[in-house]
Order: sequence, then C-alpha cells, then structure tokens
Amino acid sequence: MQKKQDSQEDLSHAAYQGLRRMLYNKELVPGQKIAYRELAERLKMSPTPIIQALKWMELQGFVRHEANRGYAMAPFSIKEIEEIYELRELLEPSLVDATVRRLDKEGVGRLKAALEAHRSAQREFYLKERLFKNREFHVTLAALSGKETQMRILQDLFDMLFLKYGGNYLPMSSLKSSDDDHQAIYDSVVLRDVERARALLANHVSGVKREVLASVRQMLAERERSDI
Repeated sequence: MQKKQDSQEDLSHAAYQGLRRMLYNKELVPGQKIAYRELAERLKMSPTPIIQALKWMELQGFVRHEANRGYAMAPFSIKEIEEIYELRELLEPSLVDATVRRLDKEGVGRLKAALEAHRSAQREFYLKERLFKNREFHVTLAALSGKETQMRILQDLFDMLFLKYGGNYLPMSSLKSSDDDHQAIYDSVVLRDVERARALLANHVSGVKREVLASVRQMLAERERSDI
C-alpha cells in the first residue's frame, strides 16, 4: 500500500516538474485554457498525476479552476507583479543582518560564485540564462541568512516572476546597472556593513521594480493599440 502511494506521489511530482518546464518554455502562458487530457498525452502520463500537479499549481497561484469549466492558467496581472516586487522590497533587505552575522569563508565563496556567474552570463540581451543567474545571486544572498521559511517564500516569488511571467521585462539599459548594484551589495556584505548592504539591496530591488512596471505598462499599451 505504501509503495503504491509513493509511486503515485512520484508520478505527481514528475507531472509537476513537467508542467514547470512547459511554463519555462512558454508552452503554457497566462490566461491559457488547460486541457489536462492533452497535457497527459504530451507528458506521456495518465490524467490522475496531471490533475494532482494542477492542484498544486493552483495553490501556488499559477492555475485557476472553475466548476464545470476546468482549469486555466491564471491571467496576466500587473497588480500581481507589483505586489511580488513589494514583497521582495520588504523581505530581501530584512535578511541582510542575519546573512552578515552568519557569513563565513564558505559563504563568501558561494556569494562570489553567484556574482561572477551573473556577470559571465550571455550579455547581448537579457536572456533566460542571465535572468536565472540574477535570481541565483539574490537567492544565495538570502539563503546565507539561514531563514528557511522566508527563503521558501522568496523562492515562490521568483517562481511567479520567472515561470508565470517569463521575467523578461527588464530593459537592456538595466544590465550594466544590475552588475554594478550586485557588486556593491557583495562588497558591503563582505565588509560586514549591514546598513549599507541593506540600503543598496532595497534601492536595487525598488529600481528594478520601477523599470519592470514601466516596461510592462508600455507592453500592455502597445498591445491595446494593436487590438484597435
């Protein structure tokens, strides 16, 4: 009985990971109607683990379910994007003190590796690789705080930005600024200057929020004009 339950959980987990890959590849997009039987065929599974995975994704805000209408991807929402960045503005700077207090040689090495990975990622335009390396720097910085519950919340926020919305609304002009901000944050953390590191991180996230929201509003305005 236990083995059967474990097998079902393994299948549901595999279905969940498959749906996340489809989000990453934009095979599922905000507002799209979901035919779970079609997903089952594409992922070569029965409908049962697909439905379980969709229920998990509903709890995370990726998917909505309506009685007698089935599942659909949650719609695009600029308000949701704004709220995600507002939570990041509150959460990330609040973890800096714990990160600096716990920082050791290994932690410095992990943070430096994340910083250099972002710098070395493709630079012609803001590709997925660079976006996820950007995420890696922020997540590594937060993870060094040891605050596991808050880390899970932060990872969920990044999932919403990069899986649901693609995360690719940051203008090209921000690339150099992002590199410089990350370097300044890293330097302050290594020097154990908590106040400066916290202020730099807060300003960085706020600046990115402003640019992302401006970019999204422009995209929506252009979409409205094209629909006229």
